[in-house]
Amino acid sequence: MRRPRFRASFLLCSALLLGTGCESMKPRAVSPSDGTPATAPPDTAPEATVADAGAATAEPATTTPSPWQRARVGDRVEYAFSAHRSRPGATTGVGVAGHVALEVVAVQAPWAWLTVTFTDDQGRPLPHPRLSQPRVLPMRMEDTQPWKEDHRGQRSTEQTTAAGRAWDARRFLDDRRPSDGPLQNRLYATEPGPLYLTHGLLDASTTLSGFGASGSQQLTLVSFRRGTDGAGAVPALDRPWGPGTWYDVRQDLSGTSSVRRVCLGAERGFVLRKELTAPTGDAPCADFQEAEARPLEEALLDAVSEAINQPQQWPPVPVGTAPSRRETFTAAQHAIPALVVESPSGEGAERRVQLTAYAADPWGAALNGLADEARFTPLADAVHRAPPRGKRVPEDGTALAGWGTWVIDGGRQPPQ
Repeated sequence: MRRPRFRASFLLCSALLLGTGCESMKPRAVSPSDGTPATAPPDTAPEATVADAGAATAEPATTTPSPWQRARVGDRVEYAFSAHRSRPGATTGVGVAGHVALEVVAVQAPWAWLTVTFTDDQGRPLPHPRLSQPRVLPMRMEDTQPWKEDHRGQRSTEQTTAAGRAWDARRFLDDRRPSDGPLQNRLYATEPGPLYLTHGLLDASTTLSGFGASGSQQLTLVSFRRGTDGAGAVPALDRPWGPGTWYDVRQDLSGTSSVRRVCLGAERGFVLRKELTAPTGDAPCADFQEAEARPLEEALLDAVSEAINQPQQWPPVPVGTAPSRRETFTAAQHAIPALVVESPSGEGAERRVQLTAYAADPWGAALNGLADEARFTPLADAVHRAPPRGKRVPEDGTALAGWGTWVIDGGRQPPQ
């Protein structure tokens, strides 16, 4: 579960840094190392762009027929993925690699229910806690507003072969390395066809550059399959990736308390995220107007990037920290087994203690229904002033306050 631009952590302090001790695993790139198309020259001017994904417009929702409206149980795409990071001064890097599969397991209009599964190359579960379990993703087959893909940079056309089939393809090459940015290389089938789950993606790679960053991540199409007719059984949202759910975070800052709600959705191949203030329980996620939108294939790359940027052990306790203690953390009606870590700082009258609570098991039944991104951030993170004598005085903090599902009646009805 950033942090990439699509997700916002509710950590009080900065994001935890990745630990050491993981063997370097280089991405298995299949396209030219510099991302240069091997065939046709660009067919449009450099730096051509499409409207930003999810940008609010006055246009009505699109009426163009979508392959999502013809989704069938068993529709499936599978990609090989890899990611690698190295840090300045480190002697070794860290990496992860394997396969990720998206599969339609149920269709009950207006929803198609997908599973998202990360495995190693032999189909076995990955040891990394963030990627070790399959997730459920309800995808609305109709859109409530015209979400748009965002392809920046130089465009060209070419013919290529992937997953045993020849494709007419479009390449989008966005090289921001001259300004200390990344190199992004995307290759899409001109007609998505059976690859509609990921907008026709054939290959995607991002190479980091500048400001001490070094590393890359990649998705490469391995296989696809068309399904058969049938409704399938709607899976429980016990382990959701995020869409279809919401969660609340209580913030206590400078003596003021507030609640922020994160609503997560998905429509026609886009993953949606919207934050609300002063939420109510009657309509937990009434609409996704002005939500952040991310193409599903880019969200997959984000998931890999987030996993590699977190420690592979759980909980992610920094080296030198005192042993954690077990407690029960309560969020609304949920009682969650937790591990609490204390991190002292300062001296004398300025001494402070940071208390951070993590779920003892981020995939445990106590967290059923909670979005992936909230499972792998602290349940609570608070700073207390600790005078030489007397009780600790709470200052600032954040805490998970509750969560739920906004998809109504098993996904048969859209949110109202």
